Amino acid sequence: MNNINFTACPECDLLLNPSAAVTGEKAHCPRCGYLMQRPRKQSIERTFALSIAGLILIFPANLMPLVGIKMLGGAKDGTLWSGVVALFEEHMWGVAILVFLSSILFPLLNIILSLLISAHLYFKKPHRHLAHWMRWLQHMDEWAMLEVYMLGIIVACVKLASTSELKFGFGLYAFVALLIITGMLASSLDKVLFWRKIGQLRK
Repeated sequence: MNNINFTACPECDLLLNPSAAVTGEKAHCPRCGYLMQRPRKQSIERTFALSIAGLILIFPANLMPLVGIKMLGGAKDGTLWSGVVALFEEHMWGVAILVFLSSILFPLLNIILSLLISAHLYFKKPHRHLAHWMRWLQHMDEWAMLEVYMLGIIVACVKLASTSELKFGFGLYAFVALLIITGMLASSLDKVLFWRKIGQLRK
């Protein structure tokens, strides 16, 4: 009896024959319409390059001033990390932990995992943890939420603009660039292709 490999739809668990969509096409589940595959052009190369760019940007985005506030003769610069520290000092531990995880730790882990996986696939170097890294990366996508923090920065700037003088720092520009990079990274990573390449390296 021939062994047949099936793919299960993540949404409705329908067993399907593995799709062979080409770049520019989409493969949907025939029962629920879930997007099963959307091949990206040069996914491994793009993910590798974007991961390097993201790793370079994440440090100034976290450590350099985002916004400087000048009020009543006093001036103070705010960084992403100082915001987390301030929340801890105000005993808002739950919010501080959430901001730290979603805006600093998870985006950093997401970039590092993307870099590790794409580098091994690009250079065709097998590693016994590749499959584990890929599973962690898929779970990490749900928690890295830089856009939520960016929305918070915009709201804060709008509220403060009428009462104080604002000065945008280099960290804010790095943060915006990082937000764009992570968005491109998520759209460039072809999970089906990555899993297939990981399986080929393990043989």
